[in-house]
Amino acid sequence: MNLPARVRVTCPPLPLAPALRQAAVKLCPAAPLDTLVAAALAIAGGAVIGVHLRWEGGEVQAIETGWRGRGIEEALREALI
Repeated sequence: MNLPARVRVTCPPLPLAPALRQAAVKLCPAAPLDTLVAAALAIAGGAVIGVHLRWEGGEVQAIETGWRGRGIEEALREALI
């Protein structure tokens, strides 16, 4: 998958570190972060620009508006397969 040059996708260990948790809350405030079973984050320039979160019975994905449509959505989904 071709992502913009400065974007990388990572699957951090759970529970999320405080800074990553804060970024996830910003993008997905209603996600049950205490019950996550998987998480993929898109990072650009040291900032989290997208997340794909999965918990028992649900999942959600959110991307910063300016980054949508650049293949990040698919890369996040694939990271959790």
